[in-house]
Amino acid sequence: MELAFVTSNTGKVEEARKYFEPLGVRVYRLPVAYPEIQADTLEEVALFGVEWLAKKIKGPFFLDDSGLFVEALSGFPGVYSAYVYRTLGIEGLLKLMEGVENRKAHFRSVIAYWDGEAHLFTGRVDGEITNAPMGTEGFGFDPIFKPEGFDRTFAQMTTAEKNTISHRGRALRAFADWLKENLK
Repeated sequence: MELAFVTSNTGKVEEARKYFEPLGVRVYRLPVAYPEIQADTLEEVALFGVEWLAKKIKGPFFLDDSGLFVEALSGFPGVYSAYVYRTLGIEGLLKLMEGVENRKAHFRSVIAYWDGEAHLFTGRVDGEITNAPMGTEGFGFDPIFKPEGFDRTFAQMTTAEKNTISHRGRALRAFADWLKENLK
């Protein structure tokens, strides 16, 4: 079986392959743009994207939508994480957190899979926002997110280390487990 991952990020595709290759599923990158709606949840954004793309793409495919949710900021940036990263950046988010004692945050990822109907899979990793960026690996807010139980940020971990505990890794694992049970 071949499965398209709708993304422009080759790193995400490499991460996905480790979950699907053991199932005999070949994952390939399909860099197709689609509109990201403004919505309250990642699920709504992912569902809209997969349903919109279903009118344009043949065969099974999936996409993901992820966000960083900061407790003290009432979940901000959340579904707007990519936009906030592009406009405010890490330093802007840290400025919003100046003087804030509650540093709890979590990353969430929602994978939407289309095989004639939509299926959603989620992953979450809890942690905290650091006071300053640390590390050079990863992307986005990785330099300021330290997962629970670790003394390093995502950006201080190797890609392999991060992928074993990341929100996207957890969502991919749930998707792969479901696919294993439902492959025909």
